[in-house]
Amino acid sequence: MAQFFLKLPKMGESVAEATLIKWLKEIGDTIEMDESVVEIATDKVDSDVPSEVEGTLIEKRFEEDAVIQVGDIIAVIETTAPVVDVPAAEIQTQVPETNNVEQSPIIETVAPKLLVDEMETLREQVAPKVSYGDRFYSPLVRNIAKKEGVSSDELQHIEGTGKDNRVTKSDILHYIELRKQQEINNPVSSVSFEPVATTNISEPETQSTTTRTTPETEKQEDHPVAPSSEGKDQIIEMSRMGKMISEHMVQSLRTSAHVQSFVEVDVTDLWDWREKEKARFAQRENEKLTFTPLFIKAVINALKDFPILNSAVDGDQIIQKGAINIGMATALPDGHLIVPVIKNADHLNLIGLAKAVNDLAGRARQNTLKPDEVQGGTYTVTNVGNFGSIMGTPIINQPQVGILAIGAIRKMPAVIETPQGDFIAIRKKLILSHSYDHRIINGATGGQFVKNVADYLENWNETMVY
Repeated sequence: MAQFFLKLPKMGESVAEATLIKWLKEIGDTIEMDESVVEIATDKVDSDVPSEVEGTLIEKRFEEDAVIQVGDIIAVIETTAPVVDVPAAEIQTQVPETNNVEQSPIIETVAPKLLVDEMETLREQVAPKVSYGDRFYSPLVRNIAKKEGVSSDELQHIEGTGKDNRVTKSDILHYIELRKQQEINNPVSSVSFEPVATTNISEPETQSTTTRTTPETEKQEDHPVAPSSEGKDQIIEMSRMGKMISEHMVQSLRTSAHVQSFVEVDVTDLWDWREKEKARFAQRENEKLTFTPLFIKAVINALKDFPILNSAVDGDQIIQKGAINIGMATALPDGHLIVPVIKNADHLNLIGLAKAVNDLAGRARQNTLKPDEVQGGTYTVTNVGNFGSIMGTPIINQPQVGILAIGAIRKMPAVIETPQGDFIAIRKKLILSHSYDHRIINGATGGQFVKNVADYLENWNETMVY
């Protein structure tokens, strides 16, 4: 028998550790290939660590809630899988010393599914590929499909959330649960099943991606608040992410002196330009042109005008950032927000921004963001108008010094001034809400910055695209 060392994978250049949230397997449990062993968390991104081999869990190296460094061995799995050669020096640094006990062969891993592309080659050598058509399915997924009577045609329609859109264990189990629910609700038509249901969230777009619907979420949507028949109070335990967000927001209020400035913006010309261009843009770039990259483009231009807003405070020092990394607050299916970051956004034209926005928002909802993709932001944009709010007073995302909230676009009566006189017209308007850190940003600078954003939006033209 060989020993397989499951290690915490590298999760981005700036990520050095993660918290072990939950053990999914106990000592002595049998583990299938690609089956998750533990759940881990880094900042706002949760993930799991799957096994690269079949075997039995024989040792846990950490308890739940422990902080683990990248490269630390999380668990040891006993397996009959082929042994991967590892340099002797490296083995000595990883294997605990024993007293004259013969050592088992060792399999080294830098596992799993967050980032490590090079492990895909190893996985394909250890486990044979099983596919239907051009799509790959792991042996674990195939065995579950066979056991549950899921046809190859049904597999083709399951939306995969794994690397390269592969179907994971959770994907197929989710599909099987939906299928059983449909069979219960529609026993007459249960001989055939539809692909996994999806729900589209309306634009604008930081929250507009496709998300899977489960029986549990459907129940919650039908009954968002389910009071007991006795009218008793309910105690709802905050989720781990909820606790982290709560602490982050309170800490931000304790740290920064929040001040707000508000500007009304006429985006009629911008609206008309997008209506004219969006179909052509989609055909040419194979990307949806939403309002979010348009807003971000205006913010980038204003940050170039007022670089002090692209800063952080460290004690008595102001660190003015060289790169403009735009965070875009994105709603998750559970109601929480996550802020993926567009790195070096000022180097992208509108096409590049649109692709970055669509990609990050989509993967945020699929919970496939890499930890490094939610760090390093220098300024944040949040679209409160997506939920119908006309304005908001957002809390600064530390250690940044400013955040812009974009309200809902509404048709409004407006006075139009012309050489021939004034008249009333219906215009499309929104309100920009700028929260900034009054420790280093005074009212004049904070107000002028958001006014410049408004000016860029009101005077939108073709030169803004590139």
